[in-house]
Amino acid sequence: MIMATYVFSGKYTADAIKGISAKRTDEARKLMNQLGGEILSMYALLGEIDVLIIADLPGGEQAVRASVALSKSTGIGFSTSQAFPVDEFDKLMK
Repeated sequence: MIMATYVFSGKYTADAIKGISAKRTDEARKLMNQLGGEILSMYALLGEIDVLIIADLPGGEQAVRASVALSKSTGIGFSTSQAFPVDEFDKLMK
């Protein structure tokens, strides 16, 4: 199966900050796995975006489901975008 890469950019709410834990991180990984995907990397950031998750998922439907489920379970508001490797993007633009 060909996977697509998605970037989940998250912003903490006051309640989301209270729930920060390694357990919640593990739950996010399990969620992606249940949707047929895998988290490639996760970052805590300083600035406008607080959390960045890069994940491979089978498609847009799973990405939407992941984004909503993560927001509901964590209280973090996520914005989700599909990411294309630059080489692939260049080929598409020919």
